[in-house]
Amino acid sequence: MADLDLTKISALNGGSQPLHGYLAQPAGEGPWPALVMVHEAFGLDDMTRRHADRLARGGYLTLAVDLFSAGGSFRCLVSTMRAMTKGQGRAFADIEAARQWLITSPNCTGKIGVIGFCMGGGFALLTASRGFDAAAPNYGRLPRDLDESLVGACPIVASYGGRDRSLKDAAAQLELALTDAGIVHDVKEYATAGHSFLNDSDGGPRLLRPLFRVAGIGPVPEAATDAWTRIEDFFAQQLG
Repeated sequence: MADLDLTKISALNGGSQPLHGYLAQPAGEGPWPALVMVHEAFGLDDMTRRHADRLARGGYLTLAVDLFSAGGSFRCLVSTMRAMTKGQGRAFADIEAARQWLITSPNCTGKIGVIGFCMGGGFALLTASRGFDAAAPNYGRLPRDLDESLVGACPIVASYGGRDRSLKDAAAQLELALTDAGIVHDVKEYATAGHSFLNDSDGGPRLLRPLFRVAGIGPVPEAATDAWTRIEDFFAQQLG
């Protein structure tokens, strides 16, 4: 496990200066299929690193890219969310820089997926048509023009919480759109879960965590176990 400097490759396509990431590498000898991981709105924190470590233990060379490298979460969050809304901007260049780093790595088989959580889930969905072989958006916001964004998309496995008021009916809308587009997919909504249910502990600023719990935001172990199994099985099928 190591921190990476992706600044040079990011400079080639207008990405963040600097750009950093966290690489989680499986044990043993590669090459392995790879994943680009995109974090929640709180940044590349210990939670994101644990997610990356988990997937590395499952056999995936996992690169968690830090979309807030150029100024921290408070400075970068607004511009990053703006990029998500527009479907273009520096955040997409940063994700592409991470994908390019993996492509050139001798430890990568050439099969690369993208996985994201919360804000990162939105980016995982938006980048599903941008050179990836599989995508796993988790409680990610749907694009304004969902049908258009799915043109040419790779296979998608998506997970949502039925108690997540911010994403009401998102799972059903995504399921319908993917079916209509003929894209291989696995979409599931967990009735007992809210937002961020895949996390293994409470996240975000400590002062806000009690409010998050009241709002139903945070770990739901039973739902998380099932969702992780689906994600890992789906990646095994699509990435090899």
